This record gives sequence, structure tokens and C-alpha cells, in this order.
Amino acid sequence: SLDPHSSYMDATDYREMQTQTRGEYGGLGIEVASEEGVVRVVSPIDGTPAARAGIQAGDFLTAIDGESIVGLTLNDAVRRMRGESGTQIVVTVAREGTDPFDVTLTREIINVRAGPARVEGGDVGIIRISTFNERTGSMLQDAIRQVKRETNGNLRGVVVDLRNNPGG
Repeated sequence: SLDPHSSYMDATDYREMQTQTRGEYGGLGIEVASEEGVVRVVSPIDGTPAARAGIQAGDFLTAIDGESIVGLTLNDAVRRMRGESGTQIVVTVAREGTDPFDVTLTREIINVRAGPARVEGGDVGIIRISTFNERTGSMLQDAIRQVKRETNGNLRGVVVDLRNNPGG
């Protein structure tokens, strides 16, 4: 048996995981998890179709193009959400306090970045990391260089914002 944070991957699942960790794929731009057979949004990735459409952390996705995904494995649901850039998909969203609603999204090439970097208070860098992949380390270094430049070398510290990060 495996611990709660581990799972067996066959060859297909492993290839899908490699696609995710490369940090570039055709899709909607959401980090998801399975919760009792339902796909739960962990976090929309900043600047992606899902984030622009208002998909929120904690939303549940119950159908894709009118077909229920409740009870599917997480990998099967993710396969249905991914696809060629420029193609449309309709997801049904269940959100606490509202009736389920449909959102039409257009898939894009998702380039997962470390996240936006900004300076606050004139000398503190704030860097958001929304997900981990093969490029996160180098992107974090780039973000640190960016905030150093913005503070003219007077960077007092950096806050790395990991909120709503699925881990990795």
C-alpha cells in the first residue's frame, strides 16, 4: 500500500505527469485534486483561461461539455480538460452558495510560471509561486533578479507566496 500522498502511475499516467511538470501544455490553467470522486479546484493558475473566467479555489467541476465527470479518476477528468489550443470546452462549476453554472473556456498553451513578482514598501519583493514544475527554480531566480532591479539593489527581503499551491 502507499501513503495518502502517493499513487501508482501506469505508463500513460506517467507521460501525463511529465507533461504537467514540464510546465507547458494545452489546457485551461487550473490545478485540481480529487475529493470523494469530484474534481476540486485547488487553484486557478494566474493569467490563464480559468483564472480570467473567474474559476476559484474550492470550486467543484462536475461536468465537461455536458457529460458528468463525477466518479472519474482525476487523470481521466484532466485528460478531458486538456486539448488543442484554441478549442472550446464547457465546464459545469458547483460553488458553495450558488446553483451550478456553466463556463465556456477556450484552451490555450499553458506556460506555468513561478508567478508574478512585485515590490512593496520600496524594498520587499513579493513573489507568488502557484505551482511547482521543472522550471520553477529558474523562474524564481528570474523573479528575484527582477525585484532586485526594481529596488535598485536595495532589496531588504523577499516573501514567497505559496498560498493555494498544490505542492510538489
